[in-house]
Amino acid sequence: MEDWLWTALLRALAFGTPILLAGLGEIYAERSGVVNLGVEGMMALGALAAFATAQTSGSPALGLLAALAAAALAALLFAMAAVGLRANQYVAGLALSMLGLGLAGLLGKPFEGAPLERTLPEGAFVAGALLLALALWFFLQHTYWGLVLRSAGENPEAVDAMGVNVFLVRYAAVAFGGAMAGLAGAFLSLAYRPSWADGITSGLGWIAVALAIFASWHPLKAALAALFFGALYHLSYRLQAQVTPELLKAMPYLFVVLVLSLSALGRGPSGAPEALGTPYERGERR
Repeated sequence: MEDWLWTALLRALAFGTPILLAGLGEIYAERSGVVNLGVEGMMALGALAAFATAQTSGSPALGLLAALAAAALAALLFAMAAVGLRANQYVAGLALSMLGLGLAGLLGKPFEGAPLERTLPEGAFVAGALLLALALWFFLQHTYWGLVLRSAGENPEAVDAMGVNVFLVRYAAVAFGGAMAGLAGAFLSLAYRPSWADGITSGLGWIAVALAIFASWHPLKAALAALFFGALYHLSYRLQAQVTPELLKAMPYLFVVLVLSLSALGRGPSGAPEALGTPYERGERR
């Protein structure tokens, strides 16, 4: 019994790691006031960039850097539209998600079935994700720039009055969120299942978006929430003989729909930044 529980915990941590990494990035973007629904697309681009670079160069470390760069660049393109041009953040995010998935699927065809001689240890990603959650919580709650980031999502006019450029803060937060999504994608293609296949993200990016809400935009709560989602994934494999597999596999997504529905009705987790999803224009009063 103890062995089963220990194994279940380890698998839940592994399943939850990409959700936590991408979710932490989304929390930072949203705490700055920007909703980026393009996480799924950025994860796919990160996974492809990581695998393609590692497979051609023989260096998974270079693959990891490529994933961070590719996803951060995609996030910056989104930021140009949503922050710089004040486009609808939800529409721009959906466009990024579809573009990222389509581009990754197209460019990744030559790498399907390709071998990967060197991989990265899964345990290092798991431990790193948990440490990142702790470090990002400390940065957000106990540093000056963490205060600036939170203020950009709560009261951007006050940040502007402090002489800090709100647009740069939001650009930086969105780019960081993209890099974290890329890191989540790299975990999938370099450690968890060292390979490339179209659809490798399997909807995990959407769960990461819901994770930010479920965790009340709090990095430490995000770690617990990711473990919960990871446990649901593990459960879907452990109970296939007793319960309809399709229902079990749908459990994480059904929970996401529930969280988002409750949030839309104002009954979900509280703590959303006041200016979340609202473009900022200098001199404008909300």
